[in-house]
Amino acid sequence: MSTNSKLTRVADNIRILSAAMVERAKSGHPGGAMGGADFITVLYTEFLRYDPDNMASPLRDRFFLDPGHMSPMLYSVLSLAGHYTTDDLKSLRQWGSPTPGHPEVDVVRGVENTSGPLGQGHAMALGAAIAERFMAARFGEWMAHRTYAYISDGAVEEEISQGVGRIAGHLGLSNLIMYYDSNNIQLSTKVDEVDTENVAMKYEAWGWNVLTVDGHNINALREALVAAISETERPTLIIGRTTMGKGAVGPEGVSFEDKVSTHGQPLTAAGADFAATVRNLGGNADDPFAVFEESREVFAERREALREWAAGQAAIEKSWRKEHKELARKYDSFLSGKLPEIDYKSIEMKANGATRAASATVLGVLAEKVENMIVASADLSNSDKTDGYLKKTKAFTKGDFSGKFFQAGVSELTMACVMNGMALHGGVIPACGTFFVFSDYMKPAVRLSALMRLHVIYIWTHDSFRVGEDGPTHQPVEHEAQIRLMEHLRNHRGERSMVVLRPADGEETVLAWKLALEEQRPVALILSRQNIKNLPTLGGSRRGEAAQVSKGGYVVMDAAKPAAVLIATGSEVSTLVEGAEQLNREGIAVRVVNVPSEGLFRDQPRSYQQSVLPAGIPRYGLTSGLPVNLLGLVGEKGTIHGLDHFGYSAPYKVLDEQFGYNGATVAAEVKKMLKK
Repeated sequence: MSTNSKLTRVADNIRILSAAMVERAKSGHPGGAMGGADFITVLYTEFLRYDPDNMASPLRDRFFLDPGHMSPMLYSVLSLAGHYTTDDLKSLRQWGSPTPGHPEVDVVRGVENTSGPLGQGHAMALGAAIAERFMAARFGEWMAHRTYAYISDGAVEEEISQGVGRIAGHLGLSNLIMYYDSNNIQLSTKVDEVDTENVAMKYEAWGWNVLTVDGHNINALREALVAAISETERPTLIIGRTTMGKGAVGPEGVSFEDKVSTHGQPLTAAGADFAATVRNLGGNADDPFAVFEESREVFAERREALREWAAGQAAIEKSWRKEHKELARKYDSFLSGKLPEIDYKSIEMKANGATRAASATVLGVLAEKVENMIVASADLSNSDKTDGYLKKTKAFTKGDFSGKFFQAGVSELTMACVMNGMALHGGVIPACGTFFVFSDYMKPAVRLSALMRLHVIYIWTHDSFRVGEDGPTHQPVEHEAQIRLMEHLRNHRGERSMVVLRPADGEETVLAWKLALEEQRPVALILSRQNIKNLPTLGGSRRGEAAQVSKGGYVVMDAAKPAAVLIATGSEVSTLVEGAEQLNREGIAVRVVNVPSEGLFRDQPRSYQQSVLPAGIPRYGLTSGLPVNLLGLVGEKGTIHGLDHFGYSAPYKVLDEQFGYNGATVAAEVKKMLKK
């Protein structure tokens, strides 16, 4: 163990590096990083366990940073650990730099999560902690590891902290250790101007082990972490009382600590003296990016200790694999993401049912076949039909993670963030369900799923105004347009950042689930509450033709020389079929096209797209959401029947008639479009 004086020098080195990075970038947040340097030093030099030669080792402890604006602190400690170069630090916030303004997941360098929106980081840590317990329940405590989270005053204020605190305490996640950097400063005010709650009592009420320490006292921080590791029944919150801008001084050498101004701008812009601050912290103002000799020594010692720990873990794993060969194969399949063989053709599906019910049937099969799938629901499992999965397993409870279902309670945003954390941890396939209208609550987490390219499956049911009597508060209208924007937004690999699927009947729902499991990006399944008539076939089996969902769009009803092409997704496709049948009886031949995913459809060869939507033929679209849902497919010269208003409280069949969602309306509007 290094001496406290050495560790203080390391912490001061991190303070200088953090301030220097922001100063050079002329942008960023130095104050919080300078205050948190002591804790991050103790954590990384004495407690956090990982293999420095294999940063992606699944046996590593995880560190989730919540306040992403404190990235200089994280990059600095990781640079001392050997994962970033001095040039990397000097390029903070610059184009092409590995040190973006807010951290972006980069496991090889030691960054476990993309963070920035306050609150989500520690919620992801909760997900990782649950995933760790899930894996340990199946493969043994030899693989147990801890999840550390770092939160700030702002994250405590964000409402999501309520969900994290409640759930972690309820499940007794003693493998979750969270450090709260309490410095009473936020971006535009002091904390006590907006929040005077007793944070310690709040977490104690949730069942946490709460410790309060001087966040600049090395001994106190060490003792708190030792106590947290010893805790076996509760998650631990360490409240560290710290000073914003620790060590900063002004032009006259007077302390410039504890100021709002140093939170979100370079020290010089805040009125401090950067050179004097560097000198005050024991550094060289002419070379602020210099690494102290003490830092080199401490981290060299730590690397050797970590290599020794990793070798010990490897030996334990080797012995376990020898004794549990079949279990070891399963463990490897979990980590690799390999899926079991599933005979989707054999899944029996009730005809003309709701797609949420079809999803429940598929989930029942997946519960038996996919052993590492975790399904969650925000207190709606018997309505979003994720109970199809739950009936074949059981929910997590304190001390028992042998089941595969996570009852999140009424907390959609927290649930979605937890799913992201599970995906980041690895070894599991997370899926979560709620009503589509509540995707509003989840959107910030969905966006991070897309940005991080996480395989999270979102199950959104009650997909339209056909929710009916519950009224406009529960009837999604604009939501499909919002979530389909993610199909048009590309991730950093150049892919469409999300796959959005709205299946048109139960048969297509089966194949949509197949696609959802096989994807590596986030996937949304948008499902109906009401029953939907099965679509016709062009000559084969409906299940076989539904496999074309992988192409994003395909023809479900055709004519030799169609006068018009009718386009829809989800339950509206069957309505188009009704309209097409009426038009056929009147001697007007049309083609009906189902486009469950415009993104996947647009990724097909142009020749295929043109074969489905040939040029020169008038197009008609039907959507239960905003008309813009189909604008890219129908075009401005076509006709789109959609909603441009909120719904109303009434039985859905009444709403269908009032809003014109029936075959007769389709036929009449197509004839009007064709001037017939």
